[in-house]
Parts: sequence; structure tokens; C-alpha cells
Amino acid sequence: MLVPDPKVVRKLLTRYAVLRISEAERQHPQAAAELNDVVYTLCVMMGTTGIREAIVKADALLAAARSTPKTVIAEDRAAAA
Repeated sequence: MLVPDPKVVRKLLTRYAVLRISEAERQHPQAAAELNDVVYTLCVMMGTTGIREAIVKADALLAAARSTPKTVIAEDRAAAA
């Protein structure tokens, strides 16, 4: 199974949070569309059908990435390729 790059997941989670705040403050069709795109991408990357589950899995992935040495991650990616 492919594991998403933690850096990409972190950027998507950050973008999701920014867009959610933007939506709460004011309604913008462009922001709503971008939010939907980010939600879809996070769900696909994390293998889920809902954003809440995607966030939980993304948080777990980021926690694991923090506790795993970078050489192990690089070796896992090389083996998957």
C-alpha cells in the first residue's frame, strides 16, 4: 500500500483549516469550491469516504512520521517503488 508523503498531508490539513475558517467568517464561492477540492483530496489520499476519518488518519500518519527515523521512511518508499 502506498503511504502519502507526510509533508503533502500536512499542507493539505493546513489548507483545510484555513479554508474552514474562511468559510465560517464569510461565504465565498471560490473558497467553498477549493474547500471541496481539499476535502476530496484528503479523503482519497487517506483512503476514506469522510473528512473526519481522513483527518484522524492524517493525524496518525503525521504522528508516526514524527516518531519514525527518516531513513526508515526512505527505505519503505524505495521498497514500494
